[in-house]
Amino acid sequence: MIAQILATLLPVFLIAGCGTLYGRFRTPDIRGLNTLSMELFVPMLVFAVLADGQAPLEEYAGLAAAAAIVVLGSGLLLWPLVKWLRLEPKTFLPPMMFNNSGNMGIPLLVLAFGEAALPAAVVVFIVEMLLHFSVGLYMLNPRTPMWRLLRMPIVLASIAGLAVNLSGVALPGWLLEALHMLGSVSIPLMLFALGVRMLDIDFGDWKTGALGAVLCPLSGLIIAAPLVWLLDLTGLQATTLWVFAALPPAVLNYLVAEQYRQEPQKVASLVLIGNLGSLVVIPIVLGLVFAYGG
Repeated sequence: MIAQILATLLPVFLIAGCGTLYGRFRTPDIRGLNTLSMELFVPMLVFAVLADGQAPLEEYAGLAAAAAIVVLGSGLLLWPLVKWLRLEPKTFLPPMMFNNSGNMGIPLLVLAFGEAALPAAVVVFIVEMLLHFSVGLYMLNPRTPMWRLLRMPIVLASIAGLAVNLSGVALPGWLLEALHMLGSVSIPLMLFALGVRMLDIDFGDWKTGALGAVLCPLSGLIIAAPLVWLLDLTGLQATTLWVFAALPPAVLNYLVAEQYRQEPQKVASLVLIGNLGSLVVIPIVLGLVFAYGG
């Protein structure tokens, strides 16, 4: 089991570590890398996985519902505690709800469970992204127009991929292979970018960051536990939900907070210390998943 955990996590930490080391001596345009990933490589990966007829999406309806409940339920579960601690909900709650299902989730699941886990990883990633750019933006500004969703390449790729899959149209193998190859670039690229971001950790707000590092995975796992049983999730879908629930806050939370001027420095601490805390949380969760299965 220890060998399985190491085989999964060492490539993740090695690629992220390369990003940290490179960022220490150079000043890479990390925002440009993230833009390239989110506007080109990730949409290609999403479309290729969804459009592939070998991944019957109706089988993932329960997992998609569970992922949505984990995201929204985490916010509802932590709301009373946030009010009691007199924290700003707009600052603290989004990082607790919207996790790192892209930069860390997809690579981690593929490395842990192989290419067979890719459809499930993409499904939970799409759910998290759609909720982030709808519910998440509404939380920060209730006047945010929801039509902005339709301008996102990931949303357009999801709609197109779903349409192809549900229509039964079989795309040429060479086209799907090319899209898969280009989309797969995003997996190491997202980990590399995450490693560069780790250099921005601000320990000035370490207490809030440490609190978030505990509450983010804890709230997700508390919500996920009954869902595995209630929705009868088994195999890869159950393990995907467990890993998804334990993921740290998404780096995107910081970018959104910066755009909306919602205490971006505090959000940065929550995000980056939360990702640092995942070095402890993720091995434990993977150990339990490998030991007991879904």
